[in-house]
Amino acid sequence: MAAATDRAARAMERCEALNAFSEEPARLTRRYGTPALRQAMNATEGWLRSAGMTTRRDALGNLIGRYEGATPGAPALLLGSHLDSVRDAGKFDGPLGVLTALAAVEGLHERRERLPVAVEVIAFADEEGVRFRTAFLGSSAFVGSLEASKLEAVDDDEVSLREAIAAFGGDPDAVARGEGGLGPAVGWVEVHLEQGPRLEGLGLPVGVVSAIVGMNKVAVAFEGEAGHAGTVAMDRRRDALAAAAEFVLAAEAAARATAGLVATVGQIAAEPGASNVIPGLVRLSLDLRHPADGVRAAARVDLEEAARAIGARRGVGVAWERLTDTPATPCDPALTDRLAAAIAESDSPVERLPSGAGHDAVALAPRMPVAMIFVRCAGGVSHNPAESVAEADIAVAIDVLDRLLGATEAPRAVRR
Repeated sequence: MAAATDRAARAMERCEALNAFSEEPARLTRRYGTPALRQAMNATEGWLRSAGMTTRRDALGNLIGRYEGATPGAPALLLGSHLDSVRDAGKFDGPLGVLTALAAVEGLHERRERLPVAVEVIAFADEEGVRFRTAFLGSSAFVGSLEASKLEAVDDDEVSLREAIAAFGGDPDAVARGEGGLGPAVGWVEVHLEQGPRLEGLGLPVGVVSAIVGMNKVAVAFEGEAGHAGTVAMDRRRDALAAAAEFVLAAEAAARATAGLVATVGQIAAEPGASNVIPGLVRLSLDLRHPADGVRAAARVDLEEAARAIGARRGVGVAWERLTDTPATPCDPALTDRLAAAIAESDSPVERLPSGAGHDAVALAPRMPVAMIFVRCAGGVSHNPAESVAEADIAVAIDVLDRLLGATEAPRAVRR
């Protein structure tokens, strides 16, 4: 554990170093294809190489560091996370998983130890999907499952994903053909801060993830009629924003009434956006999540019906576009049990808990067994500059990875 403590301090220092690579000087924002992401990738690549790894980048620009096994060309156990961020982000969401994976490989390198399998540390270039509204972009491209049509998505500056991949040094045509960075693999393990308060409430440094909830992302538009704020009588208005506001409250009420359901409207934009004009068009996002796919699907149907009923009552048109429909992802029982055993060996109680947030494991699960370790975060705060993780808890997570790697045998690759 002493060696893990030293490596945890190094991982914390590196999180601070990556925090400096941002598109905005006053806050952390690091989207796909930006100079800030390139800087973070380059710094991380240097650390991977210093730990005895060879490095490569795939057609999208995901960074892969490989620590060869005792037998060259052996299948790999994949560790890592992502290096992109949300806007005004915390410094640990994503980088913590990459840097704890790096720390585990540094332990092998320092001991001059080779495993029956190779270990690959993956730094995905985009998980958050902020720039192109494409969840799990990096991991989907890595396993070759990214739909070619997604390459035509554009950002707020009308730059297409295809153009951004090329500018980032990738190969959009190879991405379209499904040529990712995945080779023969035995599984995926990711360390991630919990993004919730459960571990803190239990006084535990780490926990094992049992499953990742399913989610829907929906784009909703209410189209009414713009008009003068002073001359259109209240009973003649077709106010798109008033309809949208009623829907937001309906979504909140539905989630409060259904155990385990969460509903979020995180983006809303009104046009024409003048203080003396009745809003004629409002666009908003709906994020809907639940551990049971059937409950989530029923809630989505109910909310669409609610939106259309609101629109009909107010004389406002409604457009409803399902952007994503991601089923719940159970973690692999055998790999999860191995993590639980490693936690028990580190003298920490074993807590199994679901993830309410999406992770790259969702895109990887159809190709290989996946498992995750959660690390306690202060107050459960994430996607926020106040995001905080204790160095001692990082040391526990690294120790768990050390124990997992130490018990790794030589299974056959399970790439599907």
